[in-house]
Amino acid sequence: MDELDMSGKVVLITGGSRGLGHAMSLGFARHGADVAIVSRKIDSCIETAKEVEALGSKAFPYAAHAGDWAGLDQMVDAVYGEFGKVDVLINNAGMSPLYSSLDEISEELFDKVIGVNLKGPFRLSANIGARMAEGDGGCIINISSTASVKASPTSEPYGAAKAGLNAITRSFAYAYGPKVRANCIMAGPFLTDISKAWDMDDFNERAKTIPMRRGGQPDEIVGAALYLASAGAAFTTGAIIAVDGGSH
Repeated sequence: MDELDMSGKVVLITGGSRGLGHAMSLGFARHGADVAIVSRKIDSCIETAKEVEALGSKAFPYAAHAGDWAGLDQMVDAVYGEFGKVDVLINNAGMSPLYSSLDEISEELFDKVIGVNLKGPFRLSANIGARMAEGDGGCIINISSTASVKASPTSEPYGAAKAGLNAITRSFAYAYGPKVRANCIMAGPFLTDISKAWDMDDFNERAKTIPMRRGGQPDEIVGAALYLASAGAAFTTGAIIAVDGGSH
């Protein structure tokens, strides 16, 4: 039996059209899952949906802001209207805007970071988790960051939000178990679209302290997500799994 076979499963991925989310959308489709692809820009959702459908799976592109509580509820209703269920929820959407200094962080910026990285995943996990618990079960996978467990210069609000995401992972595992499993992938530095704004000379110097001596490629998140969604992880819940090249 192929424990990673996702045939007949419906996977909802926020931030599913770019970076790690895009890689997971295609990764789950390659293993037979149908995918609801959610991000702010419908055009990018549609493009990713075409790639998913080219792999033989059904896709449902939907534009929603990950920090908009009411908008997320509408999105969930639409996904259930399309597929009738969600077996796997992946809270992947994130944001970490740059700022010049801690004292110049505006309340608006702080609230946006908390909204996308913590409030949105909380609401989606509650909404979909309750439906899973009342139905045939399912699993929730949160995409966190090593910024949640170590000093994160220039991304302190992001690190705080991701630490909160770690915490609610354990809480939702308890609240909706045993039918719903909730786990977290704590991602290290990945070379996605976001990394194009990095000072790569500085990053490459810092990467010398990482056991793998490099940043991750987006496809390298997929195996961990597939495992956590699979029957092979049937006794895994409330776990925080680092996929970070050893950098945490």
